[in-house]
Amino acid sequence: MKNNVKKEKIKLSIIVPCYKVEKYLPRCLDSLLNQTLEDIEVICINDGSPDNCINILKDYQKKYGSKLVIIDKKNEGVWKGRKDGIKIAKGEFIGFVDSDDYVALDYAEKLYNAAKKNKADISICGFDRIDLETNKLYSREMCKPKFDVIDIQENPGLLLEINGAPWNKIYKAKLMKEMHELNNIPKVLDDMMFLQLVYINAKKVAFISDSLIYYMVRKDSIINTVKKELIPGVYESMKEIRDYYKDNNPKMLDYVDANAFLHLGISFMYRLSEDKDLDFNKALKDNTQFLNDYFPNWKKNKYITRKYIKENNGTNKKLFIVKKFYDLHMFKLFLATYKFMINHIKVDIKW
Repeated sequence: MKNNVKKEKIKLSIIVPCYKVEKYLPRCLDSLLNQTLEDIEVICINDGSPDNCINILKDYQKKYGSKLVIIDKKNEGVWKGRKDGIKIAKGEFIGFVDSDDYVALDYAEKLYNAAKKNKADISICGFDRIDLETNKLYSREMCKPKFDVIDIQENPGLLLEINGAPWNKIYKAKLMKEMHELNNIPKVLDDMMFLQLVYINAKKVAFISDSLIYYMVRKDSIINTVKKELIPGVYESMKEIRDYYKDNNPKMLDYVDANAFLHLGISFMYRLSEDKDLDFNKALKDNTQFLNDYFPNWKKNKYITRKYIKENNGTNKKLFIVKKFYDLHMFKLFLATYKFMINHIKVDIKW
């Protein structure tokens, strides 16, 4: 019997961009289409995938009916694919899952119930980071939140400890439908920037301590292949986001500038340091100057202080430590230590 879902009853729309994932797609679909939460829809975007993704999706649609919605389109990237899914989503909440990942069978139920119980705009769960080839568990993350609920507009600095990916979260559909569109769509750090456009209008976030997402780490991920040619585009997108906050929610600018340091000053520079053709000393100098020019509150930021850490249950302590390396002009030493921990001790501390 086909699993048809009435429009007025849809609680959660789950958007799944699909591109070159025929090997992993069935596992993802099985986990989503057999959720314990009833009245959900799974919207799959076949993003011009050259493999067998579209035929797999059609076979599943024959079995599950309107519970599985297919958008078959030319390749335009994950950002545009997610936006296409948002446009047609009918759920009260909207979530995202990558097509090479999969989820616990109670993923939707727990996230939805947490959002409803706490009257939250966003609910967030933990996740397992797993090697795609060996199935080895690298880490379990976001399972020990410092707070059960946070008020974004009251204390946005707490957002700095939330992972910068959209896929372990669900959002009120209104936030998604009314989200600002960037003129400069980023090619890297796009997940993090996507979240910044959500947070600006969100009020309350609820956390679940359970790990409900199985995030598969691919060695060919763009995270490990960032090149210097991408720097100008990333900078333009980040400038655009800050301008949007300045015009629409200036109270959150200290958070925006701290977030720029976290993701541009630390994460982006770490990834760029893997580019052997890059003059890293110059890139680091230029990056610092960019932060000074466009994110002026990053240096003396109230969310990266001992006082803030003490008052908020240790929040942003790791960010504070890295900031000290920056202040002492020892960031390269931090990077060398961090890489040693990852490559030799096999410990990856998420910053």
